[in-house]
Parts: sequence; C-alpha cells; structure tokens
Amino acid sequence: MALPPGKIPVDILKEVMFKNLGAERKEVALGPAAGIDGAVFNVGSKSLIVSMDPITGALERIGWEAVNINANDVSTFGVEPAFFLSCILLPENADRKIVEIISSQMNEAAKNLGMAIIGGHCESTPGLTNPIVVGCAMGITNKGNYVTAAAAKPGDRIIITKTAGIEGTTILASDREDVLKKTVSLSVLKRAKGFFRKISVAKEASIAFKTGGVHAMHDPTEGGIAGGIHEVADASNLGFKIIEDKIPVAKETRDICKAFDIDPLYLIASGSMLIAAKEDAADKIRRRLERSGIDASIVGEFLSSSQKRIIKRKNGSEEELSRPVCDHLWIALANQ
Repeated sequence: MALPPGKIPVDILKEVMFKNLGAERKEVALGPAAGIDGAVFNVGSKSLIVSMDPITGALERIGWEAVNINANDVSTFGVEPAFFLSCILLPENADRKIVEIISSQMNEAAKNLGMAIIGGHCESTPGLTNPIVVGCAMGITNKGNYVTAAAAKPGDRIIITKTAGIEGTTILASDREDVLKKTVSLSVLKRAKGFFRKISVAKEASIAFKTGGVHAMHDPTEGGIAGGIHEVADASNLGFKIIEDKIPVAKETRDICKAFDIDPLYLIASGSMLIAAKEDAADKIRRRLERSGIDASIVGEFLSSSQKRIIKRKNGSEEELSRPVCDHLWIALANQ
C-alpha cells in the first residue's frame, strides 16, 4: 500500500524505523520516539537538543521557514535554538538567483533568532521539480534542564497559543492565490499571507517554560492541532478531551479552509504551541503569554486513559477525535 503524503504513519515508525537505530551510545539521553520533536544527548555538564525537518510544501519563503520550523522543535524543549545546518536540494536547471534567495532568507531568520548557521550542503538534484530544504537546529542547556512531549500528566490542562493552521494558511494564500481569489476576498488573502510572521514559537516556549508548571510542549506541524494533540498523547501514553469552541481559528484560516473543503484542525499548524501544564499553573501561563502579546487558550485536558481521545463539538455532542491520515494541506494543494 502506498504511503500517504507527508509524515509516514506512526506504526511504520515504530515497527520499522525505530528498530533500525544503529549503535547504542551512552551519551544519548533521548532518541527517536513518536510525538517527540527532537533528540537529546549529553556532553559533560550540558545537554544538546537536536532536531531535523524538511520544508517541501512552501515555495515563497522556503529558506525562512526552514530555519523557523526547525528552531521551533528545539524551543519545545524549553531551550533556546542556537545553531542551524541545512541541506538544500534544487531543481534541475536552477540558477544562482534561487541560491541567493534561499540563503538570504535563512540568514535573516537565523539572525532574528540569534542562531548561527554553521554548515550544510547545497546541490542541483536531477529529477527534482521544486526546491527542498532539510534543516537541522541545535540548542544547548544545562544537563537535564528541559521538558519533552512525553511528560504530560493526567489532569494537565492543554494550552494552545495563537490560532490553528497558521503555516497552512500562509502557504495556501501564497501558493494557491489564483484558486482562492475566486471565493476569498483579496483583503483576507493579504492578511493570510502575512501569517508567516507568526510561525516562530521560540518566544512563547521560553515564557511558558520559565513561568513554571509546564510538563510538556509540542509544535503541531503536519496533521495540525489534531495531529499535535494525538502526538503528545501518544508520547505520554494518555488520552484527552478538548472543546472545539475553545480552539481559536482565525477568520482567514476559516475562509481558506472553507474554499478547499478542509478542516482547520487538520491543517499544518507551525506557529502554534501546545503546552501541557499543571492545572494550578495553566491560567498563570496563559496570562503571562497574553501580557507578552501572545494569545493563548486553555482548550481541554489530558486524561489517564489512552483510549479516550474526545472532542466536544460546538453542538454539545462528544465524539472521538480522529487521527489525521494526512495533513489537509496536501488535499488543498492537490486542488488545481
């Protein structure tokens, strides 16, 4: 059976990839696991956080997104991203101009985050039709001074920053403008294109971690908010109950999703942060985020039973929140 677009199914990760991990090394404190955004290895008194992600569906700001998306994964550990490497794969017949565009975008994004670009690789790849940038970000902290997506606890409140589907909204507004302008106003599309400015979560991750009471954080990328919550639940062996009415969705995202008949909760959501926090700390974290200009909403809680993964709909009914088969971005991009 052919794989769906985007991330491969979690059962293949567990049954194939996680069984082929090379040699064991004592320095590895956290290796590959479902729902975990990066790896951790220890060097002396320090822990190094390392994460890697490709950018494949965004063309206009691919270099900028490569830095920010990878930096986000390090930030979910409560650690400041510090270093970046890239592997840039260019289409056949690519010219100097595209190298300049991608490199300048990465330079700007890295400077904004205080990151150094320390190496990588760039090539023209036979058979490739669109550029692909694979990024690797790293951060350094004192040994053990971090959180992971695997440490959520029953009763933890689920906090979502900003709104659902941020990255997908800006990608579709930019890459499918010709389709969308038939049904979505130009003013909405203009605002949606500007959503790329919201994609970094480094600031909210730092604020939440320093406030205290955070057990786990996660950057919901492919699969959107729905996929991200499932991934934290998988990593922590928990269930959850979320309330649809409390999940913030911007008008721009709603209008674009309606045009493509897709669900905002399943649209790639880089730019939002999922935070699992103690019940008595959740509102304090929310208030501190909002005082810093970052919208935050408490949308539900984690449950002890991993079999209960519930969404309370706007009409009051409760149902299982289905796990994404593929990100709805791919459905929309297939719509010509």
